[in-house]
Amino acid sequence: MMNLKNLHTENKPVQTNVLFSTEEGKVISLQIAAGEQLKEHITKVPALLVCVNGNAVFHDEKGKSIGLLTGDYVHIEANVKHWVDAKEDSNFILIK
Repeated sequence: MMNLKNLHTENKPVQTNVLFSTEEGKVISLQIAAGEQLKEHITKVPALLVCVNGNAVFHDEKGKSIGLLTGDYVHIEANVKHWVDAKEDSNFILIK
């Protein structure tokens, strides 16, 4: 059976796995453990972060703070610092 959780087998607080990529972009599975953070960073292209399951908070340098529960998503602006704090084990799909 194919399941996003099964893609992340390392014992790391933040894990990524490219599901597929094309010349135009890629789709990434992202897992963040409870109480951990996807560190502050910038993407050069707009992106869409979809919470597949879990509970997390997306933050950006403009002061945006958005709670993400299962099924929620956020548009990520290009060239804006952002980070994600996981309140519980959380899985995401990142499209960029």
